[in-house]
Amino acid sequence: MNVARPEPGHGPAALALRVILLLAYPVLSHVASLRNEGLWAAAALFGLVALCLLEPLARRQWGAWLGLLGSLLLLLWLGRSPWAWMLLLAPPVVFPLLVAWGFARSLLHGRIPLITRIVQALYARAGMPVTAVLERYTRRLTAAWAWVLALLAAINLGLAMSAVPDGLLAAFGIQPWWPVTHEQWSWCANIADWGLIGGFFALEYAVRSRLFPQRPYRNALDFMRQMGGLGPAFWRDLLR
Repeated sequence: MNVARPEPGHGPAALALRVILLLAYPVLSHVASLRNEGLWAAAALFGLVALCLLEPLARRQWGAWLGLLGSLLLLLWLGRSPWAWMLLLAPPVVFPLLVAWGFARSLLHGRIPLITRIVQALYARAGMPVTAVLERYTRRLTAAWAWVLALLAAINLGLAMSAVPDGLLAAFGIQPWWPVTHEQWSWCANIADWGLIGGFFALEYAVRSRLFPQRPYRNALDFMRQMGGLGPAFWRDLLR
């Protein structure tokens, strides 16, 4: 029997590497903030670059490998300058904003809300119907995630502007009204952000479990496992 091989960049090893790189970023960024050392900041940013390029790297696309090498050399150079730490201010603003836009865009007329598409795929695999009530709930949940992530990006932008001595306002010689240290910024942007996202997910899952007891997954872990089982093609099409 021929077993289908996973697409490059989407096998178990690639998934494990994605998780490691994703979890490594806040740790390295937090260490960079505590120690105020640019090379730690460069390491954190290089992990993000590798995460974004993982699929083309696995496909052995030479442009991705050149981009990775160029990023490494650039970050090593920036690691010896004050700009390295300042660059850490961007991901907690940019990434939540991009994901929020992905949720919000799916709510436009003629589109299917992002979470609705996920639920439809999960229920279709189990041969279960998606009720009108569940569709309305998933549409509202899509909007809720868009608002939560946009709010998170706005909070992180405010913190980035208030950081001293290398924040956005301080870089232009403006004294922030409510200054925060590197360490305070990091506890919020690298630690509290994950707590807020995880807390919202846990609260929503508890509400969903009470409202819709008949569902194709047994618990939160099974829900995550089944979402991963939808396959790379589904997730690529979902995020377009």
